[in-house]
Order: sequence, then structure tokens, then C-alpha cells
Amino acid sequence: MVSSLGITDTIKSLSDLQKRCNLHQADSDRFFNEWVDNLPELNQQEQAGIARIKQRYDYHRVDGLLLEGTINLLVVSPLLELAGFLDPPYRIRSPYGIELALEEPETTIRGFIDTLVVQEKLWILVVESKRTSIPVLAALPQLLAYMLTNPVSDRPVFGMATNGDEFVFLKLSLDNTPLYDVSRTFSLFPRRHELGEVLQILKRLGDAVLT
Repeated sequence: MVSSLGITDTIKSLSDLQKRCNLHQADSDRFFNEWVDNLPELNQQEQAGIARIKQRYDYHRVDGLLLEGTINLLVVSPLLELAGFLDPPYRIRSPYGIELALEEPETTIRGFIDTLVVQEKLWILVVESKRTSIPVLAALPQLLAYMLTNPVSDRPVFGMATNGDEFVFLKLSLDNTPLYDVSRTFSLFPRRHELGEVLQILKRLGDAVLT
């Protein structure tokens, strides 16, 4: 009999997810080169948009940690617009009740966190900070678990997780043995922030999911 459990209650760590889903980290730097190679240049409008996001982020962040809804409003939604994801040919959906079937033990993981999916191949997850700041890397097991539910197994899928202060990107291949790899972490917090690089990577991944 298959049991249904909340995803955060079932998957406690990346090691747990690796064991239960036969998931392995790729050992080649070329596996996930989309966050490094052939990044598009940003035009003046995009650079101005990045500066505006940073200005608003600084204005609200000075009062304390940002909650999920505020992160979406101030950072994620404007980024998606700058990346062109709100216009054709891209389509965005917000899945609810994502299920992941695990073979050993025989369990169905069901998640109930708002997650944006672009073209069924790019997953965007926001980590909510409450009383203490949650490192963005803590979201990787959850995000990978969601990405493993992708119905198209012959194409790689990508992910981005953010807690408002930091961003990290992932790539997952579902051919035969599932393989994944992770980018370095990018920060919005310091004055010399890296939001421009985040937008460049989003645009690059946007091209990848269309081809």
C-alpha cells in the first residue's frame, strides 16, 4: 500500500533523497555548463531593471528578513519579467500537490509549497525566512524532489532556489540513472551584488528549455 507524506516530513536531507531515488551528483564540469558558458549580455533596460530590484530589496530588507510573499513581489516576479518568462512562448504554472513516487520504501511524497514551473522544465522555489534566515542550500533536497516529478524523462530540467538574499541553480537529467549538479551561490545582499549574473543565467536557461 502506498502512503502519502508531506515532502518536508519525508525528505530530510540530500543524502536521504540520493539513497531513496538512486540520485547521483555528476562528476563532470560539463554536465551543467549552462550557468557558466554562453551567458547573454544584458541590455540597458535589463540593467536598469536589476538596479531597481536591488534598490527596492535594500529598502525593505533593512527592516529585517523578507517573507515568501514579499520575496516573490520584490525579487522573483520582476526577475521573471526581465527574463521574458511572462510573455510568449513561455508559460508559467503554479503546481499544487506535486507527487513523487518512491520505490523503496513504497511511498508517495506529496508537496504543498507554491512553486513556479516554466515550460515544465524550469522549477523556481522560494525559501521562506521567518525568525531566522534559512540558507538557500537547505532547499536543494526539496527542489530536486519536485524536479524528479517531471513527466518528460528524455530532457534535462533546471531549477532555481532563492531565500531573497541568495540564489542557486540546479540541473537534473532523468536518463537512466538520475544525475544532478549545482551552481555556486549568488548573493543579492552586498552592495556589489550578483543579481545581474542571476538574470543572465535565467535567460540562458530560458533558451535551454525552449530548444
